[in-house]
Amino acid sequence: MAFENYEVWFVTGAQLLYGGDAVIAVDAHSNEIVKGLNESGNLPVKIVYKGTVNSAKEVTAAFKAANNDEKCIGVMTWMHTFSPAKMWIHGLQELKKPLLHFHTQFNKEIPWETMDMDFMNLNQSAHGDREFGHIVTRMRKNRKVVVGHWQDEKAQAKIAVWMRVSAGWADAQDMRIIRFGDQMNNVAVTDGDKVEAEMRLGYHVDYYPIANLVALLNEVTDAEVAELVATYEKEYVIADEQKKNEHFNHQVKEAAKAEIALRRFLAAKCAKAFTTNFDDLAGIDQLPGLACQRLMAEGYGFGAEGDWKTAALYRTMWFMGQGLPKGCSFLEDYTLNFDGENSTILQAHMLEVCPLIAEHKPKLEVHPLGIGGKNDPARLVFTSKEGAGVAATIIDMGNRFRLIVNKVNCIKSKELPKLPVASSLWIPEPNLEVGAAAWILAGGTHHTSFSYDLTVEYLEDYAEIAGIEMVVIDNATTLSEFKKELRMNEVYYMLNKALC
Repeated sequence: MAFENYEVWFVTGAQLLYGGDAVIAVDAHSNEIVKGLNESGNLPVKIVYKGTVNSAKEVTAAFKAANNDEKCIGVMTWMHTFSPAKMWIHGLQELKKPLLHFHTQFNKEIPWETMDMDFMNLNQSAHGDREFGHIVTRMRKNRKVVVGHWQDEKAQAKIAVWMRVSAGWADAQDMRIIRFGDQMNNVAVTDGDKVEAEMRLGYHVDYYPIANLVALLNEVTDAEVAELVATYEKEYVIADEQKKNEHFNHQVKEAAKAEIALRRFLAAKCAKAFTTNFDDLAGIDQLPGLACQRLMAEGYGFGAEGDWKTAALYRTMWFMGQGLPKGCSFLEDYTLNFDGENSTILQAHMLEVCPLIAEHKPKLEVHPLGIGGKNDPARLVFTSKEGAGVAATIIDMGNRFRLIVNKVNCIKSKELPKLPVASSLWIPEPNLEVGAAAWILAGGTHHTSFSYDLTVEYLEDYAEIAGIEMVVIDNATTLSEFKKELRMNEVYYMLNKALC
């Protein structure tokens, strides 16, 4: 299981006003709810019931314990009875983990014929949860609110999304990103405040000269290269004429050598993401495109030209989506195809597109690359699957981070015989005219982290946990309203600093 080392804590709110029998019933119901949720098969993370809290002291102790438990990635709360909200203040002040407020109740329907005052006193979620919600709102505490019966699959699906996002957030809190070289000279959008990124998002960014990687590359043995090349031959399509080509075989071996060295370096540094720069490859035979593609498929975050924010976001989106079937990738807006309402954007890069999104078995090829000044690099060539997805980016606005999300629809693409790279073709919602204009107005990057499996809901939950701005571009977007949203956000995030 992808999230087997994580757990979510379930804390039930009540009070002692209604006597010991009520407390016993609350505890029994809570245990049954947690058991039912865990056995539903719809949740990716195990829920652990941490008891009923009846006082400020108990709340604070539970939340402090959650903060200090590495396995705990978030806390779910539910008010079975009326739970006076003042008793939650000190605990909420302490809580550092993501919070989900589950507005549910034990019984699904009202027992019209038998309901009495004892039943009413015990089953008070309808107003108990509102009391709790008030204090969380007053304290400006970000959380997710899920409303629905605990046996309802729709409610469980929303909890599952939050669990995946909370796991991604936990993973990001010790995310080390290795930059081989700096950002591409004079490029603004890939830069940003690394100190604030670590404070706000958990990202730790380190720089290493490419010479450090070269030193490991020179230690790779021929036997190790041969073993990895054999793996390539099993996993990818290789044309017969290329198998017999000396130049092809040599360049593939050089690519394998780079992958082995890069993999060792990242493992030694306990890194979860990395960046490269085609202008800084001294001592390397070729741009390590094949290595980047394969490492992305295994969950390493990647950003080209020093783009550490996209590298980090890709890692997080990959981590959230573990076990989901369709895949994700680093992509770049490459060129436009104007065709009225069917206008599209070709997504590609020099080499580094993740094979998880491929619609067919990737082809392993070697071709010249007209940038970087290195030898011909090996790369995986394919077109992407058809289907809906989300493209996302995080930008530094100077006073805050902004997460931009665009719903897109990938359509059937075409081969590029003169441009042998991996690619995807999509129509941004609501269309290219509005979608691209909104993205530009929001300050969006030309690099994105893309996923077929994740939805806007995942990224909204992520932004809530991180406390960062988020704007969404979808079929409901109009430029006039989107511009208003951006202007209002400027005011909100300046005022919000004074409130929180």
